Amino acid sequence: MRRLRLLTAGESHGPAVSGVLEGLPYGLQVSTAAVDRDLARRQHGYGSGRRMLIERDRVTWMAGLRFGRTLGSPLAFRIDNLDWVQWQERMAIEPIPVARRPRPVTRARPGHADLAGAIKYGTSDVRDVLERASARSTAPRVLAGAVCRQLLAAAGVRIWSYVEQVGSVRAFPTVEDPLTCVTDAWVATDLAHPTPLRCPDADAERRMVVEVDQARAAGDSVGGAFVVVSEGVPIGLGSSSEWDTRLDAGLAAAIMGIPAVKGVGLGAGFDVAGRWGSQMHDELDATSDGWARRTNRAGGVEGGMSNGMPIVVRAAVKPVSTLRRPLGSVDIATGEPGRAHIERSDIAIMPRAAIVGEGMVALVLADLLLTSFGGDTMSDLLAAVRRRRRRSTQPSVAVAAR
Repeated sequence: MRRLRLLTAGESHGPAVSGVLEGLPYGLQVSTAAVDRDLARRQHGYGSGRRMLIERDRVTWMAGLRFGRTLGSPLAFRIDNLDWVQWQERMAIEPIPVARRPRPVTRARPGHADLAGAIKYGTSDVRDVLERASARSTAPRVLAGAVCRQLLAAAGVRIWSYVEQVGSVRAFPTVEDPLTCVTDAWVATDLAHPTPLRCPDADAERRMVVEVDQARAAGDSVGGAFVVVSEGVPIGLGSSSEWDTRLDAGLAAAIMGIPAVKGVGLGAGFDVAGRWGSQMHDELDATSDGWARRTNRAGGVEGGMSNGMPIVVRAAVKPVSTLRRPLGSVDIATGEPGRAHIERSDIAIMPRAAIVGEGMVALVLADLLLTSFGGDTMSDLLAAVRRRRRRSTQPSVAVAAR
């Protein structure tokens, strides 16, 4: 990111996870309740493990706010880990006698960071690796994304998500553009009272629940996919000038950085490989007041820039690496074969991963909004956004400007 910088810290079972978000303009009104709401949404979902029954994530602001508004200085925050009470000796910060130390974790889980991290750092105790590699690290990202969501909302941008697939069950399987089946009423209800798997296709969700139950009964886990949609994004965020300034590159990197995500697509995504150009590209709609398209197969991004249509990001999520019936492994300390370590975990994570996806998309879009329009204050930023929107909704003005 070019204008915003996010640094997070904290282990899964340490005292807290925390972060610093630098680069926000002065004068953004931040709702703590809205931030806490997104943290709670990250904990929701059928198939979640016992950890979500313990934690009650809430933000504690450390710096950067006064009277609920940003000061233009770094925004610092913390989320306390309630489970720390049970882990103070196993995750002791100060040195303790070897005799009192817990038994090390030495059997790596296939699919997790365990083995690569142990070799990287030269340790035979995988606990030193898995604590930071845990999905708990996504909580401060969701928090920072919730702040960025509020900045984007002030500029007219709305971000939402839904679970598209769990295992073999997919929402709206016979519809070319599933987004046409998702209503504003569902989006509003999902924000306040989400269904177990956050799927707008009620019939598909019932079958998804069965899929999760079957995986649980088998001591297994199940993967799936989620979709993040951003509406009202001004035209021209991003750039075609360099690979690392492209909007699609930033979104792909941010979503791929979510633990367990193994594939990212914009719009039609991987389906573009089987289409002709006439079946893929989005024609301009001459009847619209601005630069609308008849379809949105590009997912709102062309040439590395937003084109005014909703930005649609899809992510494929692998099954969780920890299994109740573990796969085969090798003991890192002894070299003996055995079964992988069992760590408290989930059966399915798609509803929660989608909320992390919302946060990561919000971070990327907020960064590019500030990069494109600048402004040390919210009033300066929003004035620049309004100028771009006027140019985007009046074709004659845009042509005359050339």
